[in-house]
Parts: sequence; C-alpha cells; structure tokens
Amino acid sequence: MDWIIEIFRNNPSIPIFLTLGVGFWIGKLKYKTFSLGTVTSVLLVGVLVGQMNIPIPGPVKSVFFLLFLFAIGYSVGPQFFQAMKGTGIKQVIFAVVMCAMCFGVTVGVALLFGYNPGEAAGLFAGSQTISAVIGVGDDTISTLSAAAADKKNWTDLVPVCYAVTYIFGTIGSAYILAYVGPMLLGGLKKVKLQTAELERTLNQSSLSNDPAYIDALRPVAFRAYEAGGDFFSQSRTVAEIEQEAARLGRRLFIDRARVAGKIVDSPSDSLVIAKSDAIVVSGRREFVVQDESWLGPEIADSELLSFAVEKIPVMIAAKDCDGITVDALRRMPAMTGVAIAKITRGGQSIPVLANTELHRSDVVTIAGLKQEVDAAAKAIGFADRPSKATDMVFVGLGIFIGALIGAITIHLGGIPVSLSTSGGALISGLVLGWLRSRRPTFGGIPDSSVWLMNNLGLNMFIAVIGITAAPTFVSGIKEAGWMLFVAGIICTTVPLLLGVIIGDKIFKFHPAINLGCCAGSRTTTAALGAIQDSLESSVPALGYTITYAIGNTLLILMGVAVTLICA
Repeated sequence: MDWIIEIFRNNPSIPIFLTLGVGFWIGKLKYKTFSLGTVTSVLLVGVLVGQMNIPIPGPVKSVFFLLFLFAIGYSVGPQFFQAMKGTGIKQVIFAVVMCAMCFGVTVGVALLFGYNPGEAAGLFAGSQTISAVIGVGDDTISTLSAAAADKKNWTDLVPVCYAVTYIFGTIGSAYILAYVGPMLLGGLKKVKLQTAELERTLNQSSLSNDPAYIDALRPVAFRAYEAGGDFFSQSRTVAEIEQEAARLGRRLFIDRARVAGKIVDSPSDSLVIAKSDAIVVSGRREFVVQDESWLGPEIADSELLSFAVEKIPVMIAAKDCDGITVDALRRMPAMTGVAIAKITRGGQSIPVLANTELHRSDVVTIAGLKQEVDAAAKAIGFADRPSKATDMVFVGLGIFIGALIGAITIHLGGIPVSLSTSGGALISGLVLGWLRSRRPTFGGIPDSSVWLMNNLGLNMFIAVIGITAAPTFVSGIKEAGWMLFVAGIICTTVPLLLGVIIGDKIFKFHPAINLGCCAGSRTTTAALGAIQDSLESSVPALGYTITYAIGNTLLILMGVAVTLICA
C-alpha cells in the first residue's frame, strides 16, 4: 500500500475525488427512512481516507466553500428580500425568533458544558443541520487572538462535533416536526383534517367548475374533432365553441382548425367553424377526455395534430403579477390557452391551488402552443428557457466583491470582528440573486449549475476538512466526550418544540403552515418531506420557502457569533 499512499500524498486531488465519489454513493444508501446524507457521508469517508496523513493545500477548500455560499445566497436571495414586505413579514419575524432560539439554546449549552470555540461551532452546525457553519467556524477561529496550536485544535474539533450531533439533528428534527409537533397541536388526526380543509379553501376558484388547481402535474392534452355534433347544426365561431365548453363546466381552447380544407394556426375568436370542418381542442386531460359528443367524432388527423407545443419555466417579474393568486393569473387574457403545470419558489415546489399567492421571482412552468406561451411569458415575466450557459462574469465578480468586503476586520474592544470572506460571499449571493429576480435579463445561472456549485462546493470543502482532520478525529471524539451527543439532542429538540408552541399560540399559524415554518427556519428539508408525508399534503411547503431563506442566512451568520462568544 506504500505506493498508493505516496501517490495520494503527492497528488492530493486524487484522494479528494475518491472521497467525493464514495461519499456520494454512501449518502444515497437508505435503511427504511434512515440515511446518513451526503455531507456526513463525505466527511466520514474523508476521515477514513485521511488516515493516510495526506497534506492538502489550504486554498483548495476555501475556493469551493466560497462557491457554495454564493450559490446558497443566489438561490434564496429573491425570497429573502421579497419576504421583507407584504404578507411574508409574519413568517420573517417567526424565522428570526426561531433562529434566535437555536442560537440562544446552543450558546447556553456550550457555555454550561464549557465548550471551546471549535466544539461550540461544531455543535451549532450539527444540531441545527447548517453544514455551512463548519466553514464559517473555521474562518472565525482563524481571526481569533489565540495560540496557533489552540486554533489548530479548535479547527479540528469543528467537524468532529458536527459529525456527532448531525445525525440526531436530521433524524430528530424530522420525527419531532412530523409526529411530536402535531401532537402538541391537537393530535395528528386533527391536524390532517385541518390541513385537508385548508387545501380545500385554497382550492376554491372563481372558475368554480375548474379542478385544474391541484398540486400534482396533469398534462395538457390536444385532440382533434370533426365538427359534426348537434351543436354544429349551424356554423359557430371559435368564441362560441369555447363559451359552450365553459357552460358545460370545462375549460377548453381551440388551438388549430381545418376550415374548407385549409389549416388555420391560432384561430381568432371570430373564425367560423362549419359542419365537417375540423378543430384541435386543448385543455387539462381530465377535461378533454370527457364526453365531447356535442362537438362531433374524434379523428386521427396527423397533419392537423402535427404542431409544436412548448413547456417552459417563466419567472414572474411583472409588477401587476406580484401578489396575485393563481386564480387571478389564470384569468389574465394573456393566459388563454395556457396551462400551469408547476410552481417553484426558491427551488421548492409549492402547491398549484387557486388561492396560492404568487410573488416576483416565483417560477411558473406553463404549457401550450408556442405563440400562446410566448405571449403569456411576456405578460407575466421572463421566459427562463433551459440554458447551459452560466454568467461567469456575474459569478466571479460577485464572489470577489463579497469576499473582499467580508475580509474587512474591525476591532470592538480589542476583539477582531468581521463577516469573514464566507459571510461576504453569502451576502453577495443574496444581493445578486435578488437583482437577478428584478432584472432577469442578466446574471443567469442554470439550475444544474446552481446544483453543482452548491453540492460540489460544499462537499469538496467537507472532503478536504475530513481528510485533513483525520489524524486527530478519534482523539477529538474522546476529547469532546459522550455528553456531546446529549448536548446535540438538547440543542435540536428545545428550539423545535418551542417553535411549534410559539407558532401556534403567538403567531396563530395554521398547523400545517406552522410546521412548515419550523422546518424552513431550521433549514431542514428532510423534516419538510416527513411533515408532508405525515399530513398527506404539500400545503406545509407554503410555510417553508420564506422561512428557509431567512433561516439559511441568519444561521450561517450566527455561526460567527457562536464561535466568538465561546472564544
């Protein structure tokens, strides 16, 4: 094995990618609902690989960590600033309170147990499942006025304490919010009934017979009919056909027609359809497959049905679409013939219900004929068509400016205080992500690129941390002691239970929204999934997106404060 160890030591990039590959593979493994998760798996594999005592240059982890934090800020920036106004402010305040409780409980436990800065930062990162604090803690420790040996020891303890406390931080959070939380709110059965009632309320549309507002994707169907039914005993205009469909309780559109043997694309409302002409009808599948005998027999006209249908994500940017409901959006003239397939906010899908409120930077996936989709996209915002190109000028200068500002240090009472380069990169991402939502013609970063920056950036950093901390990892666990696991349970459990009670008694949130807000404030996506499974509804996601944006930002920055207080 000596030659392998020698190769690894001379070429540290090789063991880093070995750690990433094996770590991601282990992270995908599950036993029932239990999984270590990618970050923890990469860290532990890094510790194992690092037993070969492999030196890795310091700048490697810093570069990837800055990339990760910028991607986080870019993703949540629009929701972070959007939340500061309108109906979202109540959820913002709750998220701030929740983060303050996470911070206060962790600091209190750390001081009670006499933890040093590294132990405190790792405890905070693991118990609150905010992996970015590992890097923030490292950066903050490096600025402290302490002996180099102490700082090295504290830095090595951060990933150790994170690994010990993260498992309950994830699994415990999911269980508490999915099962204990509903018990505090009157019982799981009662909360499920209340959630179902809220979903029905949110789904009450002015288009009373239109069940299109559902949170599962149902595709748009296109079918051809010969105008041969009783309705065509006399010639009818396109407008009259669509009005008759509405009278029958269906929302259908005429997208194409063959009139007197000639195909007409995007027929106008005044186009006259006579008996024996043919039309293409579109609508949600559940409408189109119903009895259409009043139109005439369905036909297999390959030429008439051969036309382009487009399905694209559109970022809401128009002022008059900010704050409107899905129902109001569907009634806009520009949305004629266009179906809403999906809505995402901050990368998280939210239910497509009639009274779901939409905001700038929300992404609405619409489907229909190209010309109709283009008209709808122009009316509501910016067609964010799939692209492989990333605006690297935007990314490079964004990280540069943010890190430069974060590197500025001021001294308060002799204590050096700064945002750190990592905090600066996060805030830069927040601001530039928000600017992108206001001016969507620049700064485009495809979702796939954001995913790569986020996941590769964080896990490359974690891999380096694991490899370099490996020689002292076991001794670090012995130094931290078994009480660290107990400390993690306390820091995870207490804020969540208090959050559920405060959300109910003080903020008066609906139970489903309350649980979603708790999950978002703690940035625990696994818990959101568990909540939605237990309540059999996606409604809790309406409380997750805003609080996630606030929590992700505040908890990372609070990592700096936790480290400084325990220094």
